[in-house]
Amino acid sequence: MIYEKLNRLGSSPVEMGILALSGSLRAASENTRLLRALARLAPAGTAVIVYSGLGELPLFNPDIEFPNPPAVAALREAINAADAVIIASPEYAHGVSAVIKNALDWMVGNESFVNKPVALLNAAPRATHAYLALRETVTMMSANVIDAACITLAQPVTGMGEDEIVQLHELVLVDMLKALRQSVQK
Repeated sequence: MIYEKLNRLGSSPVEMGILALSGSLRAASENTRLLRALARLAPAGTAVIVYSGLGELPLFNPDIEFPNPPAVAALREAINAADAVIIASPEYAHGVSAVIKNALDWMVGNESFVNKPVALLNAAPRATHAYLALRETVTMMSANVIDAACITLAQPVTGMGEDEIVQLHELVLVDMLKALRQSVQK
């Protein structure tokens, strides 16, 4: 389904779809801006889709899990349709954001992440606690964390626009996409 929508919108056929999840709902989020910059660097045939529906998810509650609320079903469908997932989350009080934790909690009860190639993108070099916690969570969910595609930027993107992010971090972001793409094609 993700390919059908993308192929209708784009001029070149999409062979690989990568879903990008930002752990921030802020309009000026560095993580979201970083993911949008990354999407601009995707090679031909690869589409990086920055998911915009995490703010619509209700708080995780097993009592309403079956049937899933529509926002949860949409996220699960997007993850299942994607060839790989990239997650970027800010660090709050030495942990991942509530936004990304809530999204992942909704996915624990199904197999969306089982063997799914996942890359973790850390926009802040000092945010090591959230990065490690996020890695632990997706590993527990049986995701296939692609080490070569997991990066922590050496210089934070605070205050940068997408153009500046692309200029400063193009090489490392392109390498990330190549590593993720190679892991999917194996």
